Order: sequence, then structure tokens, then C-alpha cells
Amino acid sequence: MEINSINAAVLAKMFLNGAKNLEAKKEWINELNVFPVPDGDTGTNMSMTILSAAKEVSALEQPDMASIAKAISSGSLRGARGNSGVILSQLFRGFTKVIGKEQEITVPVLSAAVQKAVETAYKAVMKPKEGTILTVARGAADKAAQMAEETEDLVCFLDEVIKEAERVLKKTPDMLPVLKQAGVVDSGGQGLVVILQGAYDALLGKEIDTAIDAGPAAEVRKITKETEAEIKFGYCTEFIIVLNHPLTDHAERKYKAFLESIGDSIVVVADDEIVKTHVHTNDPGLAIQEALTHGSLSRIKIDNMREEHQERLIKDAQKLAAQQAASQAAEPLNGQVSEHKDIGFIAVSVGEGLSEVFRGLGADYMIEGGQTMNPSTEDILNAIANVPADHVFVLPNNKNIILAANQAAALSEEKQVHVIPTKTIPQGITALINFIPEQTAEENESRMLDEIKNVKTGQVTYAVRDTVIDDKEIRQDDYMGIGDKTILAVGKELEQVTLTMAESMIDDDSAIVSIYYGEEVKEDDANVIAEKIMANHADLEVEVQYGGQPIYYYLISVE
Repeated sequence: MEINSINAAVLAKMFLNGAKNLEAKKEWINELNVFPVPDGDTGTNMSMTILSAAKEVSALEQPDMASIAKAISSGSLRGARGNSGVILSQLFRGFTKVIGKEQEITVPVLSAAVQKAVETAYKAVMKPKEGTILTVARGAADKAAQMAEETEDLVCFLDEVIKEAERVLKKTPDMLPVLKQAGVVDSGGQGLVVILQGAYDALLGKEIDTAIDAGPAAEVRKITKETEAEIKFGYCTEFIIVLNHPLTDHAERKYKAFLESIGDSIVVVADDEIVKTHVHTNDPGLAIQEALTHGSLSRIKIDNMREEHQERLIKDAQKLAAQQAASQAAEPLNGQVSEHKDIGFIAVSVGEGLSEVFRGLGADYMIEGGQTMNPSTEDILNAIANVPADHVFVLPNNKNIILAANQAAALSEEKQVHVIPTKTIPQGITALINFIPEQTAEENESRMLDEIKNVKTGQVTYAVRDTVIDDKEIRQDDYMGIGDKTILAVGKELEQVTLTMAESMIDDDSAIVSIYYGEEVKEDDANVIAEKIMANHADLEVEVQYGGQPIYYYLISVE
């Protein structure tokens, strides 16, 4: 089969199928999160980003290249969520700058579009890190440039480009040690490969359903016995093979073929030392027996998917409801639009107590969101539009929201937007505390940027899988105290882990410790922790406040 050009109709099908493929595999991509926390959301963020564009493409009645390019670029820019979603939107933005000027896509055009996509995405990230989606995209672009000199056949071209993307993806653990320790490839890079694979299937003419749901509510499915019957293979089986010898290409193909003979949803990620395996099968024992012929096994995990199916559907519905709430972001705190002023504030927060703290400090608008429900660029744009101020300060309060905030600032035309790159809720609180109304926006921005550097943040949650990070062995359901850069404490007792984490953050320059306890924690338990900290540090001021945040038992800041 040889194809030398792609028209607008075929491009639309390819894009929509790429979006569908990502949507179908988003939960698996979520599980590739390096830290074993219950809030991995790369797959969700990328999926919601591309679906925002896919809905605009689906709405086109008679699409041509220019209109498809505009729909993809505009839809993904405004729908971008999380760092991975923003980077994906920038890849699309660069890609569409080239294809939007063409009547049909040939190999030279596609190669140029891929080069522009990577160039645009790299420019959008202040400090690009290798071993990420950017690296995978660049590997694909380099191969595209090479193949453009060798063939005019788009089928051959894309096949080789995708193979190269997969090869680079496998090498991401060698570029980022944290990936290798966790036994995973980069989740954003995996998401990109999934999109490319879906688009390629559409080019080959495989029977696909490219219908895009009208909105998030349409994704909630009724829980019935019929939905349970959709699960053909009942056991989700995962493990890591510690290889006796590196797998040859032939041995790897043979291993994958065996897994395909006993199941589906197969993922095999191999390097010279380990092979991470994921397969859905009705006989996990067969997969394990085959794997043992190549080495010893670790981190074996077998889940009965039929038993978990109903619970997962319920959780999906709850998550979608939360995301819908996040999308209704820009509402005045007092229900009315206040008088126009020089400087206004938007804060991203989750948890009744934490949101009340921001209200008390003078935040004009709240965006409900955080881990697992990152607001989109459009959510932030809507909030900016509704703040009655010439200068609008945005406090993302999460490192995975900063890029979306920056993108919203770049798209805002009528107001001067200042994004304070707060990575945690305590940093956002400190920024607002240091606001001085009598000074200019520029003076306040400078002060806030200086002050947030003095805030240390620790967060306590639980592990969702076994792993090793920074030489700390972590077991599923362990409590973890996570600092700004690494895991500070691990253990079976919540109080002890919290105290160990706090102690590792306190030094001779520390003056204030603030403890925000979550929705599952009792105030008395938080007070006990505060008393023990004060007993060890009589000169410290320790405050306890209700945060009400989900997932994280405690947020602790040290200044």
C-alpha cells in the first residue's frame, strides 16, 4: 500500500483517531507516573487537551486544511491542561502553522510540519528536560527529516517515524534516572506515541469510530452487567523482568508475540537490564512462566478487572464531575462583580479550608483545581476576563498548572497578566501575604517572586504501587512525605511520617511552620503533630489550619 498525499478529510480522520486512541489509553498512561501517588494525571491532561481540539474538528461541516489547522491549534491551546497538555498543544500549534498553508500533505510537507512542531514546543518550555515528551518528539522529527530524503510514500514515512519515536521512548529511562528507578518510560512521551499510532491506523484505512462526544457528561456510562461483559481478559498483569541477558530484537518480538497469543493491552518496555510488562489476560500464570525464561521477576501485580470495573466507573464519574466543576472556574467570591481596581488576584485551590484562606487574603476569583483536575488554559482565560482589574496576578499553586497559566497570559489581550510561578499552595499563600496595595504591580511581582523562594513545602499522601525512589523502598499503601524536590519520609504510620518530613524541612533559619490538615484528618491529630514539633523547637511558631484538601493528609510549609 502506497500513499503519496493526504487531503483534508483524511487528515481529520487521522487526528480524530489519534485523539480516540489516547482517550482509550489515558488511564494506563496515568499509571506511568514516576511518583507512586494517587494523582497521576498525564493521560487525563493530554486526553482532555486533544479532545478539546477534536471537538472543534468534528464540528467542521466542510473542512479544508486551513480550517482544520485553525481548529486543532485553537482548540488545543484553549483546552490545554497540565504541563504535558500545554506541550502537546504547542506541538500542534507548530504543526498547524505549516499544514494550514497547504492544500494537501505530502512527505516534504509533513516533515516540515513535524520540524516546526518540535521547534515551537521547545521554545515554549523555559528549561527543556531530556527524557520527556520533547525528546520523543525531537527523535521523531529527526527521523522525519531523514525519511523525507528517502521516500515519497507517507505509509513508509510514518511507519519509520513512529518506530523511531518508540525507540526513543524506550530510552527515556536512561535519560532520567527517576524513570529508571520507577521502572517506567516517560508518560508524556508514551501519550504522544499513542496519538501517532492512532493517526497511522486511520491512514491505513482501519475501521474506526471517530465520533467525538459532545461534552464530558457524555463520557459517563451506565453501570450494567453488559459493561462488565466488555472485559474480554479479566486479569491486569504487570511485572518487571530483571534480565539474565539483554533481549535481542528477535527475542523481544517473540516475547511480545507470546503475550499477544494469551491476551491484549500489551505493553513491553525493554532496556539492557529490565523489561517492564503489562498484559490483560485470563491466565497470568502463563505470562509469568514465559517471563521467567528471561530472568527473575519483581513488582508483580495482578488485579481482577471485573471486580474493579464498577468501582472504576464510579470513580470516573466522580472525576468527570470534578473536572466539570473546575471548568466553571471564574465565579466572583461574593457572587457579584466588584468595582474596577488596579490589581486583582486569581488563585487555584482545592479544599474548603484552603480556599477560605485565599479568600481571607484578598483573592478575587478562585479556580477549583489542583492535582488530578488541572484547570485548562481556557478556564484561566475566563477567570482573567472576569477579574475587574488592569493587572491580574495568577497563582497556579501547582507546578503542573504553571505552563497553562503562562499560555493564558500570552493569549490575554486586554489586561496585563502576571503569573507568579507558585508550585504549591503554601507558596501561593505567601505570595498573597506579601502583597502591598500601595505599591505598583511590578514592585509587588518582584517581592512575591523573592518571597516564594523562602517557602519549603511538604505533602503527605499514600503510595499506590511498589517502587524505589531516591534509594527509598516504597510499598503500596505506605505513607509518603514528599518535599519540593524529593521524597523525605516513608513509613507505615501517618504521624511518624509527617513528623519525619517536617523535621527534615526545619533548619536554623526556620521561623514559622504552618500545618494544613486534609479532609480525612481530625483536628486533634493535627494538633498533636504541632505540639511535638513545638516540643523539639521552642523558638518556632507553629500554626494549625483546616485545609480540607483531598488525597493529601497534610500540607506543611516551613518559612
